[in-house]
Amino acid sequence: MSAHPLTPSHALHLVRRAVGSVRARPLTPREEAEVAGLLDDARAALFWEQPVMDQRHAIEAARFVLTRRPGDRELARAALLHDVGKRHAGLGVLGRVAATLLALLRIPAPGRFGIYLDHARLGAEDLAGADELTVVYARHQDGDRPAAVPAQAWALLKEADGEKHRVAGKAQYDVG
Repeated sequence: MSAHPLTPSHALHLVRRAVGSVRARPLTPREEAEVAGLLDDARAALFWEQPVMDQRHAIEAARFVLTRRPGDRELARAALLHDVGKRHAGLGVLGRVAATLLALLRIPAPGRFGIYLDHARLGAEDLAGADELTVVYARHQDGDRPAAVPAQAWALLKEADGEKHRVAGKAQYDVG
């Protein structure tokens, strides 16, 4: 994870993300079918190993992408799988907040905190064999755009990973 300055807007983003994680509800049967329609068996297994809070975030990100680029399954898969590496840490919301604060304050993160902060690399390794965009976005999601990812696709994935398109922890959009 790249170190971010702890600005008021970044702190607010972290608070919103934590609240949304606590309030996350399991995917509905319709959402489960959407995931199944986007992923092969190997990637679906990775998806379902994630905690509910990460599954919820992922489906909302993928739906957001599909509202902007209908039919772009590759971009939706990248949004859906970008955080699969977080499951290795086994941290709940408070542990994730603590790990993020350690990173923001540039304090070494021991044990599971360090694993959580290394989720991008771990997720990219887990996704080896998936399409290039999915692997590259998982690996570089917290850094600068790699040359392999078009600027427009990168901007959309970053926006989907943010909070602007959610209201009270619920997606505003459906893929239909």
